[in-house]
Parts: sequence; C-alpha cells; structure tokens
Amino acid sequence: MMFWRSVVGKLAVTILLLVSFVLFILTILLLEFFENFHIDEAEEDLLQTATKVSVMVNQYESENSVHETTERIKDASSRVAIIYDDGTIWVSESSNGDLPALQPGWIKNDDNLAKVISDNQQVKKQMSLPNNESEVMIVGAPVGNGNGAVYVYQSLEVVDKTKAETTQIIFLAAGIAIILTTIFAFFLSTRITSPLIKMREAAFDLTRGEFNTKVPILTHDEIGELAMAFNRMGRQLKFHINALRQEKEQLSSIVSSMADGVITLNRNGDMIVTNPPAKQFIESWYFENSKQGTESHNQLPEELNLILKGVIKNEEAVIHEISLQGRNWVMIMTPLYDQSYVRGAVAVIRDMTEERRLDKLRKDFIANVSHELRTPISMLQGYSEAIVDDVAESIQDKNDLAKIIHEESLRMGRLVNELLDLARMEAGHIQLNKEKVDAYSYITRIIKKFNGISRDRKIDISLQTTTSKNSFITIDPDRMEQVFTNLIDNAIRHTNENGFVNVFAEINNDELHISIEDSGSGIPEEDLPFIFERFYKADKSRTRNKEKKGTGLGLAIAKNIVDAHQGTISVKSKLNEGTTFTFKIPLS
Repeated sequence: MMFWRSVVGKLAVTILLLVSFVLFILTILLLEFFENFHIDEAEEDLLQTATKVSVMVNQYESENSVHETTERIKDASSRVAIIYDDGTIWVSESSNGDLPALQPGWIKNDDNLAKVISDNQQVKKQMSLPNNESEVMIVGAPVGNGNGAVYVYQSLEVVDKTKAETTQIIFLAAGIAIILTTIFAFFLSTRITSPLIKMREAAFDLTRGEFNTKVPILTHDEIGELAMAFNRMGRQLKFHINALRQEKEQLSSIVSSMADGVITLNRNGDMIVTNPPAKQFIESWYFENSKQGTESHNQLPEELNLILKGVIKNEEAVIHEISLQGRNWVMIMTPLYDQSYVRGAVAVIRDMTEERRLDKLRKDFIANVSHELRTPISMLQGYSEAIVDDVAESIQDKNDLAKIIHEESLRMGRLVNELLDLARMEAGHIQLNKEKVDAYSYITRIIKKFNGISRDRKIDISLQTTTSKNSFITIDPDRMEQVFTNLIDNAIRHTNENGFVNVFAEINNDELHISIEDSGSGIPEEDLPFIFERFYKADKSRTRNKEKKGTGLGLAIAKNIVDAHQGTISVKSKLNEGTTFTFKIPLS
C-alpha cells in the first residue's frame, strides 16, 4: 500500500499505463496493417503468376512447354489452372495435398470468377471451397481476347501462418517495450523522486526543530531549484525561529523579573502566562478563599473571572483592589486584541502593602513629630510668657522656670539631632570609623557607666561574658556604644526596684553575641513586630512618665547602626516578665 501511495509508484504506474495504452493501440493497428499487407502481397504475387502464365499461353504454341514453365514459376504450395478456348482445363500440382484441383463448378457458381472469361477482367477473391472446410485465395487473369483464363489459387493457411509469425514478432516487441518501459519508469521515477524524498525527510527534520538540515542539490533543473529554495527556506526559518526564541526568552525574563504579577488570560479564563508574583497572588487567593483546598490553582478565581468577562464585554480596562492575607493588591486588567477581536486579557497585579505601610508611617511620623514638638513648644511658650508677664515674683521662681525652659530646649535639640541622625542612616549616609578594640575592656567600660544609675534605682546590673582579654573586634566604638547605651538605658528605665539587668557577651562562630536581659514590664506581643520603627511606643496613651521619657527613636537608631555593621538585632519579651534584646556583629 505504501508503494501505491508513493510518488515513485504513482509516476511509474502512470508511465507504464500510458506506454501500455499506446502499445495496445499500435499493436492493433500493426496487426490490421500486416494482415491486409500479407493478403495484398499474396494476391499480387498470385496475380503476377497468373499474368505470366496467360502471356505464356498466348506466346507458346506447345502446351507442354507452358505446363513445364508454369510448374517452375509458380509457388510450390499453390495451384495454377489454365482454361483453354476449347474448354479444356489443366491444373498444376501442389505441395499442399489438401488443396483440391479447380472444378468447373467453382467458376459457374461464382459470378466474379466468371467475369475473367466473360469480361476479360482480372479477379482477386477469397472463398471457401465447396464440400471443403478450407479457404483459398484465388486470382484470375484472361488469356488474350478469347474465352481462356488462368486461375492461380492457394490455401489461406499460408497467409495465416505468415500473419501469425508477424503477430508473434509484434507481441514480442511489445513485451520487450513494456519491460524496458517498466525499467525506465522506475529509473525515471526514482531519479525524479529521490530529491523529493530527501526534501520530505528534511521537512520532517524541520518539524522536529533541526534547522541545520540541508538537501543536496544533485541537478540544476526545476528540482535542483526547488532544493535550493528549500535550503533557503530552512535558513530563513532558522533565523526567524531564533529571533522569535530570543524575543520569547527576553519577554519571559522580563515578565519573570517583574516585581508586579502578570497573568495572560484567554476568553475562557485559562491562565496562559504567569510570573512568580502572580502565582503567589493566586496561591494566597486559594489559601484564603478555599474551604478544603481542593481547587486547581491553574484556574482563574471566580471573582477575577467575572472581572474578565466584564473586560471582554465592555472592551475597556478595569482597576480592582483586593485584600488577601493582610496584604493589599491592586489589579489592572486590560483587553488583548487580535486585530479588532478581543482574544483575552492581561492582568497586572501590584502588591501595594509596602506603599500603604510607608504612607501610614509617613502620616504617623508627621503626627508623632508634631506631638513630640508640640509639648515642649507649648511649655517653652507658657513658661516664657510667665517670666515676661512677671508671674514668677521671686528670683528662685524665675530660675526654676528658666531651668524648665532650658531642659525642654535641650530635649527639642536632642529630638532634632536624633531625627537628623536617623534620616542620614536610613539614606545610607552613615559613616563608620571602625577600630580594633578589646571586646572585654570595651564592654566592661560601658557597663560601669550605669553602675551609679542602677544603684540609685536599686537595680542589679551584671556582666556575664566568656570573652577574655585580648579578644579583639573591629567596630565603630562610638556608634556601638550608642547601641549599648540605648538598650541598657531602656532596660533600666523599664525595670522596677529590686529588679535586674543582665548583659551576656560571647564570641561564637566569628560573631560577637550580645544579649541584654531585664526583669522589667515587658512589651505586649502585638507590639513586638513594630518595636524598631520610629516613634513607636507601646504606651498608646502617650503619658509622660518622667522616669520613662524618651523620643521613640532610640531603637530605630540602634537597628540602623547594627545593620551598618552587617549585623542583626532581635527582641524577645513577655508582658510583666521581662525583655531580652539580642544583637550579633560579625568579627570580620
């Protein structure tokens, strides 16, 4: 079946059928031609013999001479019958024993044969002999102007034998022609289709992505030009496919590296392209909205599917805000066109949580700064007015008011300086003057500064360290002392009498580990994630306890200093049990 479907088979069979049809028509025409030709030749040959004998009858006076000469000139298988004027008939011998002698009744019963004697005409005829199954070919020629005639006849078997031999030769030639045509057809078909087969194999290679396949150019005819065009097409395909692949990889890299989520959708809501932020959004959606978690994450959520249908129907972009897992998302869905037909949509999803948080921090910062500055400004204004208006009568009263004004101005200056320091740190403008210092001596010196304050407040402060002398670390001593001071001062201020503040110091895994533990009031659990933000205070009422006063910037500054040293800082606390601040600084 594969052979008949192939070009080789079809072309070979077509050529073979065409040649066979031509040979068939030619054979029929040749057989008809040679049959008539042999009959005509035989009749002409017999007529020539009859004419010669008639001439001899007229010229020779001796009948025996005529008879002998006739026997010599006639064909061996034929007979010659001479009818003289007196009605006598002489019939020659024949090698064909089945051929009978001429009977007078043949002439009497046949008008055509009688015309030789009556009309002096030459006659050619094929006839069946009476009482004989054989057929003969007979010709007649008149003798002079008298009543004589010469008839020459022979059996048609001679002509049929010659015709059979000719037919055999024609069929043999036709058979040889068909065999040669078959060989030629297969050779020509193979010659023509061999490059086509190679092109088919090369086309299959192209479908598998093997664009380096080349078709050999064997000829310079149309097939050779087709091979050249095929190779050129392969090169063009390779160029365009590589260009498309590069564009696709570039687009995929761009989409994958985008901070915003991107989802490409068709009209049915199937997600064709998604990047990691979009996958995170979809997973968060199903985590929050799925009751059993059995839905396929490859399907677009129903709410977004409704938005998609609206975008396709109205052919306009839609902005939608979504809250998932405590995060705020803004989705912009715009239609995708195939010319004028909307074939889908692309959704860009942006996580606005950080922007909203920063916006809230900005508002809180303004509120906190306003609050922190309003109180000292009000106190400065009020006490200065008291002095100007002579409300304070004695010098001691005026000195007390001036002292309060001075303390509040120092507090305002300290707040402004801390704000400037924090702004420089968060902008990345902090400069560290690192030095190699002895860890044990450095930490011991800092702890000693708080011995007096701790004794006044009846708080036990201690240092527990595994570091020995000559254990050197590379830090900015002034900045790190600010961290120690801030953390220890906070611990003392928030610890009641008879409490304790313990400082643990050790060098482990090429890091300096510092833990400052107190037995103070602790920090509520819900406030722990925000403890290092500016102006954040666990005391929401903003009451001013003189012993616990502060700007709310110390921990934010401490975190920035630790971060600048490539370190980390963390806090653990339980309400009314105590707090532990821990920071780690790498030695190198």
